[in-house]
Amino acid sequence: KTVFDCSLIELIRIKNRAGNITAIENNVEIPFNINRIFYLYDIPGGEGRGAHAHKECHQFLIATSGSFEVQLDDGKIKKTVMLNQPYRGLHIPPGIWASEVNFSSGSVCMVLASHVYEESDYIRDYKQFLEYKRIA
Repeated sequence: KTVFDCSLIELIRIKNRAGNITAIENNVEIPFNINRIFYLYDIPGGEGRGAHAHKECHQFLIATSGSFEVQLDDGKIKKTVMLNQPYRGLHIPPGIWASEVNFSSGSVCMVLASHVYEESDYIRDYKQFLEYKRIA
């Protein structure tokens, strides 16, 4: 996989004068079944999150509030994506190093994941990631 396999997906917005709603269903709006949902919040200014890759897990990141950047790296090419709309998300397939940075005040990052938490699926050391990409 390369950073070009990561994709911004605009989700359907149902607009109403009383507020908008966006729904996400397995294998409909996003290209995988959701087995875990978690969210990041109260992130101090200047701090980053993520900085790892997955061997099998797909992730879909949404800025449900505020904004942040996602730095993507496939071991050869790097790309930065800004997330700042609750109806637009970023699909990150396995084999991509991702870091979330530059969170605005009050930001919330919701993550939809294809797998339950399993430590063995994570690559948390960048040198090990580069080795993994070389032999994968």
